Amino acid sequence: MNLLDIYLQSYPETPWDALKYLIAGVSYGGHVTDDWDRRLLLTYINDFFCDQCLEEPYYKLSSLPTYYIPKDGSIQSYRDLIDRLPAADKPDAFGQHNNADIASQIRETRTLLDTLLSLQPQVSVTQGQSSEDKVLDLAADVLKQIPEPIDLQAAANLLVDDSSALKVVLLQEIDRYNVLLKTIRSSLVDLERGIKGLVVMSSDLDQVFICILEARVPPLWEKAYPSLKPLASWTRDLILRVKQFSTWAESAHPPVLFWLSAFTFPTGFLTAVLQTGARQNNVSVDQLSWEFHVSTVDDANITTQPKDGVWVKGLFLEGAGWDKKSSCLIEPNPMQLSCAMPSIHFKPVESKKKVKGIYQAPCYYYP
Repeated sequence: MNLLDIYLQSYPETPWDALKYLIAGVSYGGHVTDDWDRRLLLTYINDFFCDQCLEEPYYKLSSLPTYYIPKDGSIQSYRDLIDRLPAADKPDAFGQHNNADIASQIRETRTLLDTLLSLQPQVSVTQGQSSEDKVLDLAADVLKQIPEPIDLQAAANLLVDDSSALKVVLLQEIDRYNVLLKTIRSSLVDLERGIKGLVVMSSDLDQVFICILEARVPPLWEKAYPSLKPLASWTRDLILRVKQFSTWAESAHPPVLFWLSAFTFPTGFLTAVLQTGARQNNVSVDQLSWEFHVSTVDDANITTQPKDGVWVKGLFLEGAGWDKKSSCLIEPNPMQLSCAMPSIHFKPVESKKKVKGIYQAPCYYYP
């Protein structure tokens, strides 16, 4: 408040740029370490720190009529205004879509249900199927579904003449998935033997037992890549992930469409694409950046690889929708928490100035 008083009273014109920097960049921004969170903070500041908030009576702070800047008055009048504010703020108060409230409630519900499940006593029943029998059935089903490890040596021999950076990425991904598949298989076999009393149930096996009983992915299996899927859909997803790399290894040709979500280390894959582009154009990889072109056709119509870069699928929008006809971002539909993006052409280009009108969207491994 002292800072505001100094700058508002000591200058004939309000120094908005200085206030934005001191408050958004130093006082509050100094505690914000994430660049995307800092961008959000600056967006709020730009909406509130402007001449209109001082000149326009009852300047609206959101689309809701409840939130506005009151006229000058006593401290009691401000307290009365605060007391009239809703106890629970709607997403519109922060300029967010109504779907944001749904997403928040889903997270709270999941937290509540996970807590209740963790408090459930793990006891055997005298009637019906016991917990041990359920886990044995589920473990046998997972063992039957998961594929065999990919032959890493055969893939390496087949690609011995391939000097591209993507070959290294493929072999690394095969190695990681092979380790994961062996871990899953060995832990399930040991779990079955532990339930039957043939080996001692360790703390890791006990954790695997509880997770399978609750249809969750054991933490021992989540070391390869993060995921929020329950056990059944996670197993189906794993099969599809391994299939992409096994097909690539057997054919010795990269796929036309890369499923980005299948990579355990997507950053390494994208770096390899940049290295490939740098070699093709005889430039340093440090001079390259990305240019993105969203496809306007269905994946079935993409039959050839691009001259530069790669086609990528498997990305989703959260908090927005995509207009295929206009190729632009739009507001999401009610109750639509995520939207599948069309395939995107990741094209390496020489670094250039940022083009106005293009939204820089952060990309996360998982929600």
